[in-house]
Amino acid sequence: MAFFGLKTKNSQTSQISENIERFMCNYSIEVMPRTAEKIENFRDILPKNTRVYIAHIEGTPIEDMVATAKRLAEEGFPTMPHFPARIIKDKATLNEWISRYQGEAGVNQALILAGGVSKPHGEYESSMDLLKTGLFDKANFKNIHIAGHPEGNKDIDPDGSTNNVDSALKWKQNFKNATDAKMAIATQFAFEAGPIIEWANSIKNANIDIPIHIGIAGPAKLQTLIKFAIACGVGPSLKILQKRATDVTKLLLPYEPIDVLSQLANHKENNPDFNISNVHFFPLGGIKTNAKWVTENGGTSGIPANQV
Repeated sequence: MAFFGLKTKNSQTSQISENIERFMCNYSIEVMPRTAEKIENFRDILPKNTRVYIAHIEGTPIEDMVATAKRLAEEGFPTMPHFPARIIKDKATLNEWISRYQGEAGVNQALILAGGVSKPHGEYESSMDLLKTGLFDKANFKNIHIAGHPEGNKDIDPDGSTNNVDSALKWKQNFKNATDAKMAIATQFAFEAGPIIEWANSIKNANIDIPIHIGIAGPAKLQTLIKFAIACGVGPSLKILQKRATDVTKLLLPYEPIDVLSQLANHKENNPDFNISNVHFFPLGGIKTNAKWVTENGGTSGIPANQV
């Protein structure tokens, strides 16, 4: 029995689970062609209609990307391939990619970003350069996602500010206002809820009404996460991992995103107009591991398609 309206530990756990279940509804996840090859059937691990982003790493042939998109589509999953501006040589190449994705895999959505290479392969340097071509609009792409950086991005703002990132978001907001494409911000992963909430509120206050799909690192070994976090430029929330690394009792245990998701889910529950609409997982510890974790912690939001 709980006295004077106080919740017992069990009731608190139940409430958090319900909040997480709602928060993770319609989550998305990311694969690469080489990681997708290891999955016999995505319907065994992912819920029905899960959006699957296909990361395009420098050096990956477009043939492999399109084949992965086609395979996922045939298994019933909407796919969203990356279009990294800096590895696309010219407009003809971009048009070829769009045409192949559409013609061979029925793709009508894209994550458009600058990409992780420092020197552009051709005439494009930013996601804005790709959007300006008008090719996605001409091809009638229904969903256009752009990158977001809750803790800034030193590649874009070397001085440590967020001036360039903020300016780019305002440009993309104006682009959204001028097109009928459905847009969203897919963010870099972070490990601490406070900075994420602060950032989300700040862009809302700047009149950016593009919904946010928050990047969350899936369960993985601590060493793996720290390596990826440093490589991807994760900011202040990296200290969460560094603090964990000093705790001998936790050092050998895999990291799980339960704390950050619980806090974000509870905040969403208490603030229904909070502009984070979806969760996007980076399966840094493996897609099977990530999908299994969601199945075990996400309630109905994590039931694989073949188990329904």
